Amino acid sequence: MNHPARPAPRPRRRRIAALLSAVLVAAGLTTATVPVAAAATGCTATYSTQSEWSGGFVSAVTVTDSGTTALTAWTVTFAFGGDQKVTNNWNSSLVQSLEYVTASNLNYNGAVAVGSSTSFGFQGTWGSSDAVPPTLTCTAAATVTPALVATTTAAPVMQGFTDTFGVALSQAPSANVTVAVARSSGNSGLIVGPGATLTFTPSNWNAAQNVTIAADTAGTGAAAFSVTSSGYTSTAVTLTEVAATPAPQLHVSGNALENASGSQVVLHGVDRSGAEYACVQGWGFFDGPVDEASILAMKTWTHITAVRVPLNEACWNAESYVNSAYAGANYISAVKNYVNLLNANGIVAILDLHWTDGLYTGNSAGCSSAQATCQKPMPDAAEAIPFWTSVASTFKGDNAVVFDLFNEPYASRATGDTTTGWQCWLNGGTCTGIGYPVAGMQSMVNAVRSTSATNVLMLGGEEYSNDLSQWLTYEPTDPDADLVASWHSYSNNTCDTQTCWTSQVAPVIAKVPVVVGEMGEGDCSGTYIDPLTTWLNSQNTGYLAWTWDAWGGCSNILITDYTGNPTGFGAAYKAILEALP
Repeated sequence: MNHPARPAPRPRRRRIAALLSAVLVAAGLTTATVPVAAAATGCTATYSTQSEWSGGFVSAVTVTDSGTTALTAWTVTFAFGGDQKVTNNWNSSLVQSLEYVTASNLNYNGAVAVGSSTSFGFQGTWGSSDAVPPTLTCTAAATVTPALVATTTAAPVMQGFTDTFGVALSQAPSANVTVAVARSSGNSGLIVGPGATLTFTPSNWNAAQNVTIAADTAGTGAAAFSVTSSGYTSTAVTLTEVAATPAPQLHVSGNALENASGSQVVLHGVDRSGAEYACVQGWGFFDGPVDEASILAMKTWTHITAVRVPLNEACWNAESYVNSAYAGANYISAVKNYVNLLNANGIVAILDLHWTDGLYTGNSAGCSSAQATCQKPMPDAAEAIPFWTSVASTFKGDNAVVFDLFNEPYASRATGDTTTGWQCWLNGGTCTGIGYPVAGMQSMVNAVRSTSATNVLMLGGEEYSNDLSQWLTYEPTDPDADLVASWHSYSNNTCDTQTCWTSQVAPVIAKVPVVVGEMGEGDCSGTYIDPLTTWLNSQNTGYLAWTWDAWGGCSNILITDYTGNPTGFGAAYKAILEALP
């Protein structure tokens, strides 16, 4: 499938720390005002949406002295009516936690004469709704005492890993504030790492600071950590150590995947898009959280045992046009950490070479750039071979990691002929219509095996991996005999009927394992995947659905947020998983 454009990039935070992050900086606009009713004691507040665009907004709040004496200080509190996240603010000290916002005056705009007004503003992002706050509360006060802010919900920490929770102040202090984080109860193997003592100053009070909690590898339990400072309210967070349940080590036996004990493994799961585009766009490693909590949210959908992670060769290989902050060792480390966390949660990680270099402007071109910013008909030999050599060297010895050699080949659309397309698919080299040397499937198999890696390899067929009709004819040679056919199936593909599945896919299933690396439909329901998965289940064949990303909408999108709330399409897939034995 030629996937739709990704959402506009925006900064991301870890899920737990994001509850506490305070943000600042400045900008400003003025447009029409939308008044919102306010409760007031000496002052009132009015909310203005100044401008709005898809995924973003600029708003302002006007504070008016409605009492009989001049204000010396003010605080405005409200809850957003949608899923807005503030990214910049000006003319106030502002803290957001979930949908709740507290904004107070700065030292130059606390004084407001009777009947006069002042204002502050902010910029932010939104996903599904930019609805204005239903109410605002403005409180007049002579002084404002900062309070400690910390996570209060239970957070999991996987054995052998670390996680963080954030600490912040709600208002600017008059002097430095030292905050201590220490165990207050419990005896599990959770240890406070660097950051046990934090210092907030009048100038950096609104920069949330993270505390690292490390979990050992023995036993499980919960521990409460107190966050305290002299003169300030104490808060706490309860963390739970979670036992690791390693993912199966896989190999191919006949037409089945098996674990180390020789039992058949049928994979079911989701695709987790983001690592193929965030890095090359220069704003991150992933799109959305990839921490322990986000993985546990996936596991609330019964029978998710595999997650496919699309990658970008230019980011992995640290090509010159990629921001170095998100390339090379930094990118590799981020991918490794996510893979390790998936594996520790019992989930097989499928690493997919998704976006590659190579200038291609022919039939079905995804873009006109030679850079790895879109899908190409086949990978480029210059970067794909070193990519797979490096990936294989990084993960060899961990056969709970599967390598999907190339996302969705469409060589025949470039060559103009089915036979030459499949020949290009296998052998690479110089292919008609493709203006760069191609890495064929055989050369990529050879690159992986040259490192002594024995990981299972997935190979998608032609026509965006939807055509498996000649997969067996052009199957590469693998000394380890650990090849899997990857099939992608969407409601708008050519092979979208059981007649086609029986004639083209079933013969492959009879010879080698088949995994549906992607599947989906555009009508926000299960009208296509319901009969498809019924047929796949009858063939004892595994499948993964595109995509576990909260992009908005529901066409081929499983979730509305990263806690796992499903879209209409997601609800259909979740029901399919729950019905598995």
